[in-house]
Amino acid sequence: MPPHCDTMDGPVVKAAIEALEANNVNLLLPYVPQEGEGEVSRVFEKVVLVRKSGAVAREVADLYFFETVVRVHRAGEGAPFTGLKPAGLDVGPVIPVAEKAIETGSPDALLDLLSDMVRTEVKRRFEHMMHLQAHADRGVDEAREYIKAMLGLQVYSHSLYENIKAKPHVSHHEHK
Repeated sequence: MPPHCDTMDGPVVKAAIEALEANNVNLLLPYVPQEGEGEVSRVFEKVVLVRKSGAVAREVADLYFFETVVRVHRAGEGAPFTGLKPAGLDVGPVIPVAEKAIETGSPDALLDLLSDMVRTEVKRRFEHMMHLQAHADRGVDEAREYIKAMLGLQVYSHSLYENIKAKPHVSHHEHK
C-alpha cells in the first residue's frame, strides 16, 4: 500500500488543501511533474471560482481538484490512478515514523526502526537457512530446501542493497 499519496490524508491532498486555502497553486506544483503543471493550474483556477458558490459546490470542486492532482501526481510516478482512498488507512509502521522524522528534522527514530527490521529479518532468514543446511545431506528434497533458502537470503540481501542504492523517490514501477 505505502506510499500513501493517493489518500485523503496523504501529502498530495494536504498540499492541495494548503494551495486552495492560500489561493496559491505554486504550493502544490512541486507534487506534480512539469508536464502536468498546465492541467493542474487550469483546474485550480476553475475550482477557486466554483468554491465561492456555496458549501456543496466547494465540496464537489475540492474533491474534483484532489482527484485531478493525485491522478497527475501518480502519472508522474508511472503509476495508475485508482481513485482517492479514504483517510486513516493503515500505511504500515514506516511511513508514520518517516513523516515524524521529516517533521522533527531528525532521522534517528527512522534509522533505528529500519535497522532493527533489517537486522531481525536477515537474522531470521539466516537462521532458517542454517537449520536447513544442517539437514541438507539427508537427501535431494532437503538439499533443495536448503538451496532455496540460501539463494533466497542472497536475493533478499541484494534487493535490500538495490533499494538502498536507488535514486530518491524512484517509483516502485520503475525498478522492478
